[in-house]
Parts: sequence; C-alpha cells; structure tokens
Amino acid sequence: MLVWACAASAQTNETSFTFNVNQWVPDANVNGLSFSTNLNITGPYINSVTVGLNISGGYNGDLYALLAGPNGGYVVLLNRVGISNNASSFGYSDHGFNITLSDSAADNVHYYQSFDYSLNGNGQVTGTWAPDGRYIDPMSAPSVFGSTAPTTSLSSLNGVNVNGTWTLFLADLSVGGQSELLNWTLDVVTVPEPSVCLIGILGLGLLAGMGKINGRRE
Repeated sequence: MLVWACAASAQTNETSFTFNVNQWVPDANVNGLSFSTNLNITGPYINSVTVGLNISGGYNGDLYALLAGPNGGYVVLLNRVGISNNASSFGYSDHGFNITLSDSAADNVHYYQSFDYSLNGNGQVTGTWAPDGRYIDPMSAPSVFGSTAPTTSLSSLNGVNVNGTWTLFLADLSVGGQSELLNWTLDVVTVPEPSVCLIGILGLGLLAGMGKINGRRE
C-alpha cells in the first residue's frame, strides 16, 4: 500500500501581467507571432498559472497558440478549435476570443460549441476554459484531432522557478479572415518553495519489488 502525503507552503504570492500587443496575426502563415517577456518576481516557484487571450476577428478554427514557460515547460492553449472527425475540417468560424484558460475549468476550449458558451458584443467567445492541450501538428487530419486527448496542461509549469523567459506563440494556419491579438494576460501564483510529496510504503516485500522510475478556408 502506498500513502502519499503532500505539503505545500501556505504562503502564496499572486502576480498578474497584461501584455498589450495590438498586432495582426499573419494569415495562413506558420511563422505566426511570438512574444517573449522576462519575469523577475517573488516566490519564486510556480504553484498555478492562468492565461487570458483577447483576440479579435478572423476564424477561431484557424488559430494555434502555445505558451512556453521557463525551464522547458509548455502548454498548447489553442489548436484549431472545433476540428474533429465529427465536425468541419476547418473548425469553428466564430470571430475571436476574450477568454481565460485555466486547468480548473470544467470544459475544454477545443469543443466549446458543445457546451454552454456565449459571445460578447464583438463576437468573441467568452468565459473560462481548460486549455486545448492537444500536442499534435495543427495541420493534422480531422480524424487525428478527434482521436487525440489533451496531453499538455498549465499544471505542467508548476513547481519550477517562475523567473526567466515566457513566450506566447500564436499563428493562423488557414487562408481566409485575419485575427488580431489585442492583448494577453498571465496570472501566476508562486510559493517560496516547491511542494513536497512524501511516499509512505506499507506492506512486507513491497519495497523490494519496486524499481526506480525514470522515465481552410475560402
């Protein structure tokens, strides 16, 4: 029997950033846009991260967005939302997002039209959603999207030092319409030290049996 006991520091620090961009995303261009910022805040270890995207116009099903944190962590925020083997091969045609992406959200943004969603007066999708998380080529066939589960999450950034370079990448991968990134936000909760998990092992012979784990549009 394994008993996991995890302890995290009760002292947290929340810091929020808004990055005003106001740039058009090149249409049907895999090079997209890349925005990097260097953070130097207290903590310094990440306890949780949420991201906001304010994107106007274009077609939502064209967009791919990825956030890369310091020390190699990353999460796929958007990956051609709406594409699947049961829907249009172009994804959803709504015009923009004004959303928060959080691992605590109940519904994944990739299939937002399958849930109770709303549009603001500018036609942007609103609300709080779980990141897409599908770490696949955004030019994959619809059947690949339909059979792929999310494998990246914002929690993959937890436990590492918050300070360093953060990069948001955003691309439009299908012809037709043009999106504009108005701004994006980053909300980071940090703790003085990473959480610690202790494993208690009960049962004769269990320890001896365990090995070390390393492990378009026209």
